[in-house]
Order: sequence, then structure tokens, then C-alpha cells
Amino acid sequence: MLWIPLAGLVLMALSGCQPAEPEVSYAADVEPILRKYCVDCHAEGKSGYEATGLSMESYEAVMKGTRYGPVVVPGDSFSSVLTMLIEGRADPSIKMPHGDRRGPSAAEIKTLSSWVDKGAKNN
Repeated sequence: MLWIPLAGLVLMALSGCQPAEPEVSYAADVEPILRKYCVDCHAEGKSGYEATGLSMESYEAVMKGTRYGPVVVPGDSFSSVLTMLIEGRADPSIKMPHGDRRGPSAAEIKTLSSWVDKGAKNN
């Protein structure tokens, strides 16, 4: 009968051994995605910047957001405008990137969402 409590302890110990999700780095993971898909339009002097005031050229610029407000809500990718537009959860006319341009892959979108959900750190 000693095995029942022992088995319970083993199961409790194993359930706490879930591998942690890797840290998402702005510099290594997020910035390359933004440069690949966003900076062509969202940089000073470009059409996206002129229309919204949003520059995607640096962490500070991304976190500043647009003249209409922030695009990233640290800890909440569902409410962040950045992920809404990239995932296509907003009106199709404002999906990013615009037009025929290819958007981020599912893995890249997951990276952006994870970064936001984990606090949108400048790391």
C-alpha cells in the first residue's frame, strides 16, 4: 500500500516538469520579422508611416505606436493592434502587410504573439 502515495508523488513531480517555452528575443526573433514585412512601409518617409505615424524601425518606435495610440499591449497579444492586423482579425482592408505582399508565416506570427504575451520586452 506504500506504492499508492509514492505513485501520487511521482505523478505530481512529473506534471511540474513541463519544458518552459523559450524566451522570445526582440533583437533575435521579433526585429527580423518586422524588418522583413513591415519596415518597407512603416519607416519615416514611407507610406505607412505617413498615414499612421507608426515606425517599425526600432523597439522604441514600435512601442510608441501610432498617432492614434499604441499597437502593442504588453502581455496581451489578443488586444494588440499589431497582432490583430497581422493575423487578419481586423477588417480585410487594413490587414498587414497590404495588398499582394506576402505576410508572415504561422510560425512568425506565433513568435510575434508570444513576444507580446511575454511582456514585449526589449531583449
